[in-house]
Amino acid sequence: MKTDLNTLLTTLYVHLDDRVLPGLGWSRRHLPGRKPALSDAELLCLAAAHHLLGISSERRWIRYVREHLAGMFPHLPGQSGFGRRLRRQAGLIAAAIAVLAREVPSWEADLRLVDSTPVPCGTSRETVKRSALAGQAGYGWCRSHSRWFRGFRLYLLATPEGMPVNWGLAHAGIGEREVTRALLERDRHLVRPGQIILGDKGFAGKDFEAFIAGLGAVLVRPDRRDEPQRFGTLGRPRQWIESVFDTLKGQLGLEAHSGRTAAGVYARVAARLFALAAGIWHNWIIGAPDKRSLTAYDH
Repeated sequence: MKTDLNTLLTTLYVHLDDRVLPGLGWSRRHLPGRKPALSDAELLCLAAAHHLLGISSERRWIRYVREHLAGMFPHLPGQSGFGRRLRRQAGLIAAAIAVLAREVPSWEADLRLVDSTPVPCGTSRETVKRSALAGQAGYGWCRSHSRWFRGFRLYLLATPEGMPVNWGLAHAGIGEREVTRALLERDRHLVRPGQIILGDKGFAGKDFEAFIAGLGAVLVRPDRRDEPQRFGTLGRPRQWIESVFDTLKGQLGLEAHSGRTAAGVYARVAARLFALAAGIWHNWIIGAPDKRSLTAYDH
């Protein structure tokens, strides 16, 4: 393991253990059973390293840690134990993402990116029939690839460089405006007056624009062919959010999550978003020119 990932994990662990987890009031004092040997801060660092290194399989990841990272993580559970801890602490992972997002300078930026992307789950006939996701995952249309898929859609509100600000998973068949509105209504404090929310044509609609205006923000999206010109095609700015999803899928293996239950999918998506957030957070600390680049941490 090279120094870049080692430095990120060391810095992240100290920050989580000293400031983030105590600040969240996260404690195991009231949980039943014996205190686990692997601390919550170590679990989060393992989750980040897992996906920064691009190892999608949890079984292979545990073997890799035992061979290469045993000095940093001496109290490592087995593959099933690691998966259970990850699912149990999914809420903590989501809360840690929110803390890291508030600590980067782009948190104060006036621009937010919003979009959704497919998170496919098993699509074979037998998998669908036996899936524990029945009634939660569903079929939806992916415009980017002109294909149907079964699973969820990941909705993401991010800073210009891709730091997750707000996110959620929803049934693939529910409309983008409906889900995004529910997310923003739940967390109105994450949208400040005067902010610009940049989306795509799928967010077109007077009611949705009025809702965003009611939050004090402005929705900016590409013009449709059947309406007067306002913002143009916004080709280059729209590539920013697409490149964020490309990082999640290409480098962090979003579509290779292997989740078989709603809790499992949520935890695995949260872990990948945490890896992205940790990389961006550390890049701000060290002054890296490309804040979303994870290349220094993938080997």
